[in-house]
Amino acid sequence: MSRGGGAAARLGRRALRVCALPAGLVALWWAAAASSRSYYLPAPDAVAVTFAEVWFSERILADALPSVVRLLAGFALAAVLGVALGTAIGSSPRLRAFTEPVLEFWRAVPPPVLVPLLILLAGIDDAMKVLVIVSGCVWPILLNTVEGVRAVDPVLADTCRSYRISGFTRLRTLVLRSASPQIMAGLRQALSIAIILMVISEMFASSSGLGFTIVQFQRGFAIPEMWSGIVLLGLLGLALSLAFQRVERSVLDWYHGLRAATRGE
Repeated sequence: MSRGGGAAARLGRRALRVCALPAGLVALWWAAAASSRSYYLPAPDAVAVTFAEVWFSERILADALPSVVRLLAGFALAAVLGVALGTAIGSSPRLRAFTEPVLEFWRAVPPPVLVPLLILLAGIDDAMKVLVIVSGCVWPILLNTVEGVRAVDPVLADTCRSYRISGFTRLRTLVLRSASPQIMAGLRQALSIAIILMVISEMFASSSGLGFTIVQFQRGFAIPEMWSGIVLLGLLGLALSLAFQRVERSVLDWYHGLRAATRGE
């Protein structure tokens, strides 16, 4: 087989693996909807038609875009806070021992419980919704950063000390680079949490956003429209996951290359 034919075959097998499960789930959904008389379980084709009518319009700018902006703002702020605080705490055993009880307390508090408190403190505007996202996303980033910084190779640390590499150069080339696999793992966890909290925050005292719109459809018994909003949330999560994978692959290219070299590949 030619090289081009082999590449096409591999691409076909990969596409089959990727599409097999979604196609099977849609088929099960179709079969369940066909055998059910429930008004609350529309067929996939009805949801697809409604999806085009609802979201290929100005509603995508009025509801979906503000949700994405809040999500990205909260995620970015949580990333900055989590990495900065995690680096400081992970680098200092005394600071880690001092802050550990408080960190464990706040980590155990479910972020949705803080929504009423944040409404009182920050009002009902976008600031409250961003703070809700930050309150849940910061913990996996912070804790993974702490553990990543603590796990820095002592031999490399001694080498930096021997060559008098300190300050920001040491932080950038040794600490953050060594901790980057765990930092990226924390960021991946936080991304899924951010989507959940984005929806939850928009269900409280909101007038726009995907969470608000889905609840309004449910209250008005616009069931196909409600399902179309859920599908849009799933597509948004998929798009963000794929984008994060590309960023992660670029950031950790050295790490994957090192592991491959260690395995002799």
